[in-house]
Amino acid sequence: MMPDLGKYAGDVLAAYGITVLLLAGLIWRSLARSVKMKRLLKQAEERRTHG
Repeated sequence: MMPDLGKYAGDVLAAYGITVLLLAGLIWRSLARSVKMKRLLKQAEERRTHG
């Protein structure tokens, strides 16, 4: 399944690893921001209806 990368195996695998880490970071940041925005929106809606 994995092609023979020869002398470039280390570079290719490092690039894959970096890509996975960057994607995981982007997903984590996106989810964290989503939670924050939902909380802020809920607070703003409560101020508007109860303010």
